[in-house]
Amino acid sequence: MAYQLPPLPYPNNALEPYIDAATMEIHHDRHHKAYVDNLNKAVAGTPLESLELAALIGNLPGVPEGIRGPVRNNGGGHWNHSFFWEIIAPGKGGAPKGPLAEAIVSAFGDFESFKAKFEAAGLGRFGSGWVWLLASDGKLHIGSTANQDNPLMGKEISGVAGHPLLAVDVWEHAYYLKYQNKRADYLKAWWNVVDWDAVSARFQA
Repeated sequence: MAYQLPPLPYPNNALEPYIDAATMEIHHDRHHKAYVDNLNKAVAGTPLESLELAALIGNLPGVPEGIRGPVRNNGGGHWNHSFFWEIIAPGKGGAPKGPLAEAIVSAFGDFESFKAKFEAAGLGRFGSGWVWLLASDGKLHIGSTANQDNPLMGKEISGVAGHPLLAVDVWEHAYYLKYQNKRADYLKAWWNVVDWDAVSARFQA
């Protein structure tokens, strides 16, 4: 198989009480796995199955029209979730430090204002999608994408551009078992598992 489901970097229950074990099991082992399986089906027997995932979804116009939709949806879902597991972790939260903290203050005034704007973008995303903290030319901004779109796809396709540093999944499968329809509560709790060291490393890279 060309693409593989990455293992979670921590046990399913590691993000308790903010993200419950049952949600993590369904989210990773079922939803993320389905994106990987469906992506592999879409590209099976084509030269696309040998591409790096970022290269594949970063050139959707080059994907044959007959499988472009499945590659966009499932390739995006695979990349987004792989990214998501890496920027959340147990025992994290708090606030960023160093150059990233300075960039957040420069862009948003202060950390609390940034959090408020990020949460507002999550609440403002109608239906399913993602909210991103993006860097462009060393400056930060917040963007939101529908479904499994992401910044790698380019602004014409996803509506946003920039280097992704942080993302929150606002699909209902990411929070509904614990928070039901209370997306705002999920977004506020989610800050407690953000791995700012991982986000800072992406910013400095």
